[in-house]
Amino acid sequence: MISFVLTLKRLLSGLFHVFHHKRFRVLFVVIVFMLLSGTIFYSREEGLPVLDALYFCIATLSTSGHPSFVPHTTFGKIFTMLYIVVGTGLFMALMSYIAYGVIKSSQREEDKEKDQKKQHTGGRSGRSEESR
Repeated sequence: MISFVLTLKRLLSGLFHVFHHKRFRVLFVVIVFMLLSGTIFYSREEGLPVLDALYFCIATLSTSGHPSFVPHTTFGKIFTMLYIVVGTGLFMALMSYIAYGVIKSSQREEDKEKDQKKQHTGGRSGRSEESR
């Protein structure tokens, strides 16, 4: 449980860090639009309940796939092929930004810890001047 909480903290810290980037915010809005448009499409065209349609969209974009749903209409199959090609690239770009944010936020925390250690030791690194 502690591991989960620490991982969640790192993820949220990374998201907070990366939300300061304009490109990430634009990409985030595009992904939300993709999810909304896919949910609406699969609800209307394929007759899925809204929650199932959203689940299918997220499973498709994250490349894990949905184990039991296959579009039944020709238009649904064509839409799904385009949705996969366009959406997967966008989703992977979003995940890359989030990974970047997690890494950068971890580096900032490490830098803060180093600065605090320097302040506590008076700016010395623990080695004498003669040993340098």
